[in-house]
Amino acid sequence: MTIKIALIGCGMWGKNIARNASELGVLAAVCDNDSKNAQQFSSQFSCPALTFEEILADNTISGVVIVTNANSHESLACTALSAGKHVYIEKPLALSMSSANLIKNAALSAKRQVMVGHLIHYHPAYVTLQKLLFSGAIGRLQHIQANRLAMGRIRKSESAIYDLCPHDISIILGLVKGMPLTINCNAASHVTQNGGDIISTYFQFSDNVTAMMNTSWYSPIKEHRLVVIGESGSIVFDDTQPKENKLTLYRDSLFNEGDAIKIERETPQFLHVPDGEPLRNEISEFISVCRTGKPAITDINEALRVQEILSEMSHQTQENKI
Repeated sequence: MTIKIALIGCGMWGKNIARNASELGVLAAVCDNDSKNAQQFSSQFSCPALTFEEILADNTISGVVIVTNANSHESLACTALSAGKHVYIEKPLALSMSSANLIKNAALSAKRQVMVGHLIHYHPAYVTLQKLLFSGAIGRLQHIQANRLAMGRIRKSESAIYDLCPHDISIILGLVKGMPLTINCNAASHVTQNGGDIISTYFQFSDNVTAMMNTSWYSPIKEHRLVVIGESGSIVFDDTQPKENKLTLYRDSLFNEGDAIKIERETPQFLHVPDGEPLRNEISEFISVCRTGKPAITDINEALRVQEILSEMSHQTQENKI
């Protein structure tokens, strides 16, 4: 079965998706409100620039990839689903739970799949970390620390909550395999007034598992680091490091010694990370969704769990804004 997909949104991230889809031999068309952008992509990736309506009317196109401003996701996704297309939506799924649920209902009515671009799930380092955790390599999970800091890109149309936090919420849920019992979120706004530029979030899960996120698009240093702590060790995924240093296993032993706790540390061990570009893996997953009609790892249900947490965080930051 030949799979053809169309790209809606010819911006910076859209170019990365177009490149991968083209190299995988499935890019059938591109579309953008700015015809110059669409024509540029058309020339670069050797495919036609079509209108959204032309893409929907083309029965040979089985899926569309939506890489536009989040406030347009609901309308574009619901229309594409109604036209019988499978849909990939770059995160965030939506800017409200009501919009997210409308997209889900449209998918159910059309009997089509929605996949959301929670990219880290397709990163070989995260896949390796997840397998190690589930195999018991560091014992019972205790705590997760996720830091995602950088300077920009700062958006006026959405807050850092919706722009940056979906990735870390998604991967935390993928490790804990459950929803948080409590959420405490605070934000500071110094550049925008959309819900926070600097965000601190604490999660309490069942079985005394905890997680914290530090998130900012207003930081002079870049840090994309995930620390997963278990009873018998820790694994650190640092995505700013070269491939051979991205994943590190720590073995630290704690012992009671009178009024103190003694810590014995072993030499950290860099772990092998398989080859593979995360975005290439993600687009390959969407191709499989279009071919089989089966849900992706990051399907609509996974996206709705993330959306529920985003909505609660957004509500709290409006009340607790600094």
